[in-house]
Amino acid sequence: MTERVFNFNAGPATLPLPVLEEAQREMLNYRGSGMSVMEMSHRSKEYEAINNEAEANMKELLGLGDNYRVLFLQGGASTQFAMVPMNFLQPGQRADYILTGSWSEKAQKEAAKLGQTHIAATTQEGNYKRIPSLEEIQLSESPAYVHITSNNTIFGTQWQSFPDFGNIPLVADMSSDILCKPFDASKFALIYAGAQKNLGPSGVTVVVIRQDMIEKAATNIPTMLRYDIHAKNNSLYNTPPSYSVYMVNLVLKWLKAQGGLASMEQRNLEKAALIYDTIDGSNGFYSGHADKDSRSTMNITFRLPNEDLEKTFASEATKQGMIGLKGHRSVGGMRASTYNAMSREGCQALADFMKEFMRKNG
Repeated sequence: MTERVFNFNAGPATLPLPVLEEAQREMLNYRGSGMSVMEMSHRSKEYEAINNEAEANMKELLGLGDNYRVLFLQGGASTQFAMVPMNFLQPGQRADYILTGSWSEKAQKEAAKLGQTHIAATTQEGNYKRIPSLEEIQLSESPAYVHITSNNTIFGTQWQSFPDFGNIPLVADMSSDILCKPFDASKFALIYAGAQKNLGPSGVTVVVIRQDMIEKAATNIPTMLRYDIHAKNNSLYNTPPSYSVYMVNLVLKWLKAQGGLASMEQRNLEKAALIYDTIDGSNGFYSGHADKDSRSTMNITFRLPNEDLEKTFASEATKQGMIGLKGHRSVGGMRASTYNAMSREGCQALADFMKEFMRKNG
């Protein structure tokens, strides 16, 4: 097998090697069925068992009970930008959005096409270098829900603790940091996440939704956009992205085998510290985009003294087996995505490379 690289891409992103190896073993003949998961009917008992186990594993990792459902949908988080307001933003109501980056902006703009929205807080001034303080959040009167984006892949910021608005439903796009650390998932009425960053391959979107939200979801919208229909049909109303769900379940089992979310948090903090400490100890050669109290453990964004050095950095890193380090155009510079599946060895290799690159070019 060709030697694997350290994949720092923001998504689709690196997957745990044991998961890929298990999928490889089961590719042609899943547990004696004589066929691949890709080939089997989504109505078969074998696939229904995968689907049910994935829901149970997700709820176990999040510490949630029977008052929540886990749905496996399609269309990515971008479809959820519209699906959430279509289901829960009724005429005469207003939905509140807290803007912390490009994806929360897109979610708010999509909702504004469907109903009234209110920007409860934004850190756009300063190019989204931080998460707003609780004191900055000004809710509208009786909003239908409050929407946040838990982690911002482009800008490298992350909510360190989540707000609580009492009885107002809290909705979160957690595409890029779901299951990276323990948190009180029961604070949330709905969580959605495109799988391709921290959960598995592209093709499936995971939705965690509280039962009372399912019961009040709109029924006068297209069938495929109704949460209640997907919940009633156990995510099997139409043909699901079955192989992607199978892969997500393998990742969830891998997470449990690693010791769960508490163990993963410690691992992620140690990994991120290797790179952040290198940035902070570089005497300005490397400069982080995010404020220190808003730094993400999943996406580490930083600049070098000039764009020519940044191009050289990315090129030389690729030659040394570290790919996907070029930052998004709205921030520039570099971005190291250190999701759950990224190894400590990969982060150490990047930190060592950064120190050597600074020694030669500083």
